[in-house]
Amino acid sequence: MPAVRHVLVAGAGLAGTATATGLAAAGADVDLIEVKPEITTVGSGITMQGNGLRELRRLGMLDEVLAAGYPFNDLGLRAPDPAGTLIAEFPDARTGGGDLPATLGLPRPDLARIMADRAVAAGAKLRFGTSVRSLAQDESGVDVTFSDGSAGRYDLVVGADGIRSATRGMIGVTDEPRPTGMGIFRAFGPRPASVTRTDLYYGGPAYIAGYCPTGADTLYAYLVEDATDRSSLTPAERLSAMRALAEHYHGPWDDIRATLTDPSVISYTLFESLVVPAPWNRGRVVLIGDAAHACPPTLAQGGAQALEDAAVLTELLLSHDAPDDALWAAFTARRFDRAKTVVEASCQLGQWQLDHVQGDLPGLMASIAALVSQPA
Repeated sequence: MPAVRHVLVAGAGLAGTATATGLAAAGADVDLIEVKPEITTVGSGITMQGNGLRELRRLGMLDEVLAAGYPFNDLGLRAPDPAGTLIAEFPDARTGGGDLPATLGLPRPDLARIMADRAVAAGAKLRFGTSVRSLAQDESGVDVTFSDGSAGRYDLVVGADGIRSATRGMIGVTDEPRPTGMGIFRAFGPRPASVTRTDLYYGGPAYIAGYCPTGADTLYAYLVEDATDRSSLTPAERLSAMRALAEHYHGPWDDIRATLTDPSVISYTLFESLVVPAPWNRGRVVLIGDAAHACPPTLAQGGAQALEDAAVLTELLLSHDAPDDALWAAFTARRFDRAKTVVEASCQLGQWQLDHVQGDLPGLMASIAALVSQPA
């Protein structure tokens, strides 16, 4: 008998929708809530590595995701010189196995929509504009009150509500994300023919200048700099600042820069990291995804790690009789060290750049690729 019958999943991001899909498909009664009023229709792109695609295949949505994105299998390094000279190109690690692309770029809103639709099709009941107001648990369940005044009792509550998780505080976890010292401009727009994969430029006024194709006609481009308070900038000023930084990069960047005309597609965020010490549960409430561990996007593993959390949690809930100490010990054994290693490596890559140290980037990337190539 599965460990749980009635489950609340708070947060309809990658971790939440994947968990809701897996449990609902197995017959559990799943309520999925999202504080936002709808699936976001704006946003940049996401880079999904092969180990994340492996989990999407398990959920039965790989074909739809691949159709929405742009797969590629190699990576380029370019110089921050007047020609954007291609220094090297090499095969990217196929961490999901040889039958899956190494990397898939796709628009983040498209992935969110696909995953939410699949959760609903599996039987999850999705409510928007709803959050948890209070939690009270005993040995047999969790009583929950919601922001809309309703209430329910659940066998398990899954806090998949992101890096600013309200669930985290409700169960007494005081750990909060910390800044890493970097900030990132992102732009979503048309894909020039010159962009067919991710190329990275290290050096120049930005730490990293890169781009990722997200479809036949779209890409997202990004520039990483020292963390800067740009919160007072108007959208037009933010666009101007990104264009000024992008002026120092050439090759395909010349084509991209010419398309940077719409202030509404430019965003700026600060890099943060978080690792909640094990265990990630307090009784019958468990944190997953960015609520439990979050990394800067330097290794593009955040989405894949969230999907791995969901896959392992679902597997254990379906194979155990109760959400007991044995289940949580197994979850910790399979997820904590792996996720912590990815976060630390993602932060290390950025710290080398902040310190202007020539770290072993190839070695670090190879070690993470070897780790995540093994199923979680």
